Amino acid sequence: MADPKGFMTTPRQEWPRRPVEERVRDWNEVYVPGALLPIVNRQADRCMDCGVPFCHEACPLGNLIPEWNDLVSRDDWRQAADRLHATNNFPEFTGRLCPAPCEAGCVLAINQPAVTIKNVEAAIADRAWELGLTPPRPPERLSGRTVAVVGSGPTGLAAAQQLTRAGHTVAVYERDDRLGGLMRYGIPEFKMEKHHLERRIEQMRAEGTKFRTSTAVGRDVGAAELRTRYDAVVIATGATAWRELPVPGRELDGIHQAMEYLPLANRVCEGDIESSPVSAAGKHVVIVGGGDTGADCLGTAVRQRPASVTQLDIYAQPGAERDEDAEPWPTYPKIYRLSAAHEEARDLRTAPAASADARLFAASTLRFTGDGGGHVRSLHLVEVDAARRPLPGTGRTLPADLVLLALGFSGPDRGDGLIDQLGLQMEPRGTIRRDDGFATSVPGVFAAGDAARGQSLIVWAIAEGRAVAAAVDRHLTGSSQLPAPIGPFDRPMVV
Repeated sequence: MADPKGFMTTPRQEWPRRPVEERVRDWNEVYVPGALLPIVNRQADRCMDCGVPFCHEACPLGNLIPEWNDLVSRDDWRQAADRLHATNNFPEFTGRLCPAPCEAGCVLAINQPAVTIKNVEAAIADRAWELGLTPPRPPERLSGRTVAVVGSGPTGLAAAQQLTRAGHTVAVYERDDRLGGLMRYGIPEFKMEKHHLERRIEQMRAEGTKFRTSTAVGRDVGAAELRTRYDAVVIATGATAWRELPVPGRELDGIHQAMEYLPLANRVCEGDIESSPVSAAGKHVVIVGGGDTGADCLGTAVRQRPASVTQLDIYAQPGAERDEDAEPWPTYPKIYRLSAAHEEARDLRTAPAASADARLFAASTLRFTGDGGGHVRSLHLVEVDAARRPLPGTGRTLPADLVLLALGFSGPDRGDGLIDQLGLQMEPRGTIRRDDGFATSVPGVFAAGDAARGQSLIVWAIAEGRAVAAAVDRHLTGSSQLPAPIGPFDRPMVV
């Protein structure tokens, strides 16, 4: 701890965002370029050497947070990068995309604003690339064993990198035309510019990982054939089976799933298409779902210049402070948070029906109505209580030319035939069944990430990838030196 009084003398200061009017005119990241490094040393100084760092327990990766905070406060970027990469393959991803449960578990957060752990992490990762501290780490020798990883999201990439570095020959199969899974086509450019992803993929290629894009296992390559071709198979396809909204009028044109909408905007940014065929431009947009995916839709719609955009959240508006009885420290609390997208919608007044930002809380969709041509024109909603029961006399109607459903995901998509061809056993909730060693019901086939855990955070996805890599390495060689930060049945801290 470089400054024993840092947490008392230095206030919390986060990476500043660009002005709203400026950033909504482009797709670049929302943060002010170069504005993090001048403040991050003093912010790292706020880490208070608490003795029992609960930030470790809150982060499934087991990140060595106090250690690299101390190193950053001393400007030792090389050692900080080493300590960060010891537990996290892709800190530039988590430093931008993770909601930071580590900060909720910060001891300082008991009665003060937490250390800006997420910002420090992003600063270390970016500085490491700038200083050339992240060279490829190919294995010294090959094991002669082969592994297929199905899916190139954070779980698949983490598993592939760990197994490649352990000496196995790894091929990653991705059904899309580009690598990255939801990080590529689900995460908007303004949250994470894709050059961060490309840089890691090139590092992995240099280490020896092979990639097969536009290859859907189960359709383009038989799942049974893949199993016989490789010594082990890791299924890391994610949970991409989206949840539906079975209400009257759902069949109308203009109602789309979030993952039908977001990839098109990303393809515009990639230069694949000039404009999105599902655009919010000039339309009244309603987003059904109050989570991160809904916020991603909100930020994307704002940049497409809608007539209005409103987000519906079925839960009541949370308070600004942690409820110590319901969600005591160090659990991750449900509090009112203002994402960059909500800040943009608030300042631009995109939702006349909402009182603060673009969100209507405690709102449940009853039905959609359309015009004579079968296109949606309005959404009918009602306010609900904590048990989601309609409150009499609270019905209202919103204009809606475009409706985006962001209701989460139930499990892996079975459309390609991978699961059925292998004959994998499934859990009642729709995820892949596995044992305490990440192994499925089929010998030599392992499952990790959202496909088996269910929809979760990027830090859990990377932790799953690292842990399943250790399990596969042990299966292939009889032992493993690879770290396994979590077990398949571990869950976040709750009351």
